[in-house]
Amino acid sequence: MNLKEIVKSIEPADQKFIQQARERTSRLLMPPRALGELNVISERLCGIQRTLEPSVKERAVLVMAGDHGIAAQGVSAYPQEVTGEMVKTFVRGGAGINVLARQAGARVLVVDMGIIPDVSDLSAGTTGENTLIVKKVAKGTNNFTNGPAMTLEQAEQSVTAGYDTAAELFEQGIELLATGDMGIGNTSPSSAIGAVVTGHPVERMTGRGTGVDDDAFAGKCRAIQKGIDTNAPDPNDPLDVLSKVGGFEIGGIAGAVLAGARFRRAVVIDGLISTAGALLAHAMCPVAADYMFAGHQSVEQGHRLMLDHMGLKPMLNLGLRLGEGTGAALAMHIMEAGVRVFREMLTFEQAGVSEG
Repeated sequence: MNLKEIVKSIEPADQKFIQQARERTSRLLMPPRALGELNVISERLCGIQRTLEPSVKERAVLVMAGDHGIAAQGVSAYPQEVTGEMVKTFVRGGAGINVLARQAGARVLVVDMGIIPDVSDLSAGTTGENTLIVKKVAKGTNNFTNGPAMTLEQAEQSVTAGYDTAAELFEQGIELLATGDMGIGNTSPSSAIGAVVTGHPVERMTGRGTGVDDDAFAGKCRAIQKGIDTNAPDPNDPLDVLSKVGGFEIGGIAGAVLAGARFRRAVVIDGLISTAGALLAHAMCPVAADYMFAGHQSVEQGHRLMLDHMGLKPMLNLGLRLGEGTGAALAMHIMEAGVRVFREMLTFEQAGVSEG
């Protein structure tokens, strides 16, 4: 199934089930909609899964990893070698996302979408809690201040690889998927994508990423703007945007989001980079937003602008800026709470309590 066929096959969440879920919520033992967003989450899940018995027990986090040519412009406080080193740490289970995924009862799958080092030897025998999957498109993108980050074919390959990886998980029974990322320099392509797709200026869409100082931040904004001016990505063509100013892991995230919509499973979006991927999926197929949940609001200033563009409301605001899928993993607890309230809370009638 090619990308056009995937998009064409995606249907909206079922409003009939959402309405039936709202009717059940109205009978639960509490004042009308007293649990606020927990009620909304459970009802949306009913519409996504086409059931009044939603489940989010089987969970996974996809951490998409890629390197970026724009790192040569000094847009990150960390050297590019950190990308590969962190991938190894993910597989060993020692990173922030591993800790929070264990707490959430979720598997972690790290996908080499296009990092520079060869880490394929790590994939031998990796099973269970942490797994490495190699879908390397190329060894890092090109520096998009000088020309396109990748070819159009590579852009489509990255989206398709992300779709296939997530689709396999859904076929194995995963009910709730979180998106995560790793890639030194990847807030720059994410900000570029956000600026092009939403129309907000680069200065509003760009943040400090790993914590660059004022001079480096100004240089980062100039580099992103130069990349946009040099490549002139078409805001109405998400693959063109991805190819000119994007990253392989961002394309992979877009594909994973489309897989969630195609398989009628919820996808929890993490921070700026994950949301840039979701933004591209939304541009390809606006209906995909029916299947997205915003895990949190990052400290990156452009993150909220991206979420607003897609009509998504973040569940948490904890000052997070790590990425990796950490905010999405935390949000899984909130989603489970919504499901448990919906399925386990008694109605007024069951409890024998007068509604007044």
